[in-house]
Amino acid sequence: MTATLDAPRAAAPRVNAPPRNPVGSVLTVVAWIVGVLFVLPVLWMALTSFHSEADAATNPPSLFAPLTLDGYANFFGAQTGASPWPPLLNSMTASVVSTALVLVLAIPAAYALSIRPVRKWTDVLFFFLSTKMLPVVAGLLPVYLIAQSIGMLDNIWLLIILYTSMNLPIAVWMMRSFLAEVPVEVLEAASIDGCSLPRTLRTVVVPMVLPGIAATSLICFIFSWNELLFARVLTATTAQTAPVFLTGFVTSQGLFLATVCAASVVVSLPVLIAGFAAQDKLVQGLSLGAIK
Repeated sequence: MTATLDAPRAAAPRVNAPPRNPVGSVLTVVAWIVGVLFVLPVLWMALTSFHSEADAATNPPSLFAPLTLDGYANFFGAQTGASPWPPLLNSMTASVVSTALVLVLAIPAAYALSIRPVRKWTDVLFFFLSTKMLPVVAGLLPVYLIAQSIGMLDNIWLLIILYTSMNLPIAVWMMRSFLAEVPVEVLEAASIDGCSLPRTLRTVVVPMVLPGIAATSLICFIFSWNELLFARVLTATTAQTAPVFLTGFVTSQGLFLATVCAASVVVSLPVLIAGFAAQDKLVQGLSLGAIK
């Protein structure tokens, strides 16, 4: 017994590290290359916005040209006197209000299509999706004639109604995917406790699908903020949005590249700020099944 205890212990077998997967390494490199290719034009746009018009128009482009704020000064009306704040406020109003209306309408609709499914709910989903099959330009003339007949041309509320109707099908499909992940037992417990349907949606369902709401609202906000066709045709001066104001810097005479880049950077800032603010919930929401 003593000899057995005093005998040296056998060395533990060495565990070899798992071999590296060459396919994974290649995919990582490819992902980085694709990411850089997507970000590089944005970085180049931001750099060009700090160049003078003469340096921005050189071919090949001058990377180390002197930096200046002339492009931003021109965007804020240094030469023309046109203020960008009314179009920016119009875009913010139309995007925020339409996104809020979309969520108010989409969450109950998605609840009825997922947790408490109505009869022939697949037909309802197809109907929502079919509204996106028509090209936007095909409905432009009827919308223009209707807006003209009711006196709604150059009115911000017309854009709010249009953006709400355009984004509602996407929001319903996305929110239905999130609400399908809500356990039915939780809703049954809330019903046993005496919660009404509005209270169940407000206190039980909404907190559980908050990442999905953040993802849906951000996508609807981006679509509304970047919309150009309807805003270009249906507005003039009072309800002009930021994308329409941005196109005014593209002229047939003179140089405008630096000013357009500066305007693009400023117009893109609200979307970037909203994306960074909801980044954690956006990633969590998209990974929970918003896109399948």
